[in-house]
Amino acid sequence: MSAPLSLVPLPQHVSWSSGVWDPADPWEELSVGLSEDLPRTEYTLAISPQGAALTAGSEAALADGRNTFAQIVAGSDGPIPCVSIHDFPRHAWRGLHLDVARHFFGIPQLEKMIDALALHRLNVLHLHLTDDQGWRVEIKGYPRLTEVGARRERTLQGHMSGDPEEFTFDETPHEGFYTQEELRGLVEYARRRGVMIVPEIDLPGHMQAAIAAYPELGNTPSVQVGVREVWGISDHVLGVSDEVFAFVRDVLLQVAEIFPAPYVHIGGDECPRTEWERSTAARTRMTEWGLTRVSEIQGRFTAFAAEVLAERGKRIIGWDEVLESHLPDDTVVMNWRRPRGVVESVGRGFQTIVATSDVLYFDHYQDDPDLEPLAIGGRTTVEDVYEAELVPEKAQADGASLVLGIQGQLWTEYISTPEHLEYMAFPRVCALAERAWGSPRQSYEEFEERLRGHLPRLDAFGIAYRPLD
Repeated sequence: MSAPLSLVPLPQHVSWSSGVWDPADPWEELSVGLSEDLPRTEYTLAISPQGAALTAGSEAALADGRNTFAQIVAGSDGPIPCVSIHDFPRHAWRGLHLDVARHFFGIPQLEKMIDALALHRLNVLHLHLTDDQGWRVEIKGYPRLTEVGARRERTLQGHMSGDPEEFTFDETPHEGFYTQEELRGLVEYARRRGVMIVPEIDLPGHMQAAIAAYPELGNTPSVQVGVREVWGISDHVLGVSDEVFAFVRDVLLQVAEIFPAPYVHIGGDECPRTEWERSTAARTRMTEWGLTRVSEIQGRFTAFAAEVLAERGKRIIGWDEVLESHLPDDTVVMNWRRPRGVVESVGRGFQTIVATSDVLYFDHYQDDPDLEPLAIGGRTTVEDVYEAELVPEKAQADGASLVLGIQGQLWTEYISTPEHLEYMAFPRVCALAERAWGSPRQSYEEFEERLRGHLPRLDAFGIAYRPLD
């Protein structure tokens, strides 16, 4: 029979039956327990006229089951239909990346996003905390990171194209950062909902905000730069002095202490080598390190970050540019540039997260640019996310066990308000959740029918999603 309620993502095995359960308070009357008889990733949920029971193989699976139950409760106006569910995810990493460096979003908005991720059984929030346009995390001993680096005096309006002399700016300062205590509270808020927060400190490129705060971190300490006010890639990257590496160590150790996740993302993307090529200090350090190519300097940063974080029992994640240098064996590669990069990564034996920009970048337009809010470009619809071959066939055949999961990306150069953020995220996140969970594949028409039935839940959460056509 067809499901009385539209669940997203669809559980692996679901069987609706006749009859209803009519509790006074479903949450108080839900029986919950752990069972060693179930694999750690699995849960069962049974709703009968006599009550509701949730059993799981681990706390994480229990959270998944609670979130499924939340959908059922939220989707019912009265008595709850009887159902039996046996469910488990295909992928361990089911994530959403949120860039809070280009535009800052406060704790209440992050909590709202965490609630929405949990509702869809997504279990990772990847926070992009630093970039050229803003530094958003308090670091003890480096007050200027947030006094200077967390504020830019103005922001580019419209696309970054054409003659720079003709760029227009809003002339309004943009600022904000999170204290360590706020982030600890957010981590606990997410943990209670089955969501792990993974922080990103992007290095050695995308560091102009930090260099604006502390010029000695760069390659030209005598030159004062500001927090970047336009988008694109800055040539200002970390220098190579002992002081710089001490800074990297201090930042990573503090971030590792704030976030208990077993991973820290260290960026590694889009790192120009122009300043290193011109730097006498960089050439001297290359000789000391036994390097022959300027490009190998980035590998030195990657190896150093991995060593520091290993002291705290953590692994590094890097955007796929890190594949261009030698990597520790336990590095996790986040592939963004091209689908065949997934094949390369797993072929070299690295655990890999699929985050490819062609389909999983949710800062792209969702329809005709003339009819949509400003976006960076491209076009990615809900149907694209649902239908795309996210894991290449060769990767599935040769390294399926190394594909850790799937993640959508919300870069915020052109997203400045909570309403726009939610519009760009949903309902594409709903399709992402379905794919990341590994639900039984249906036609897009069948998925869309369930999605339309699911939208009232987004309404109940107050999410300003893009309406379906």
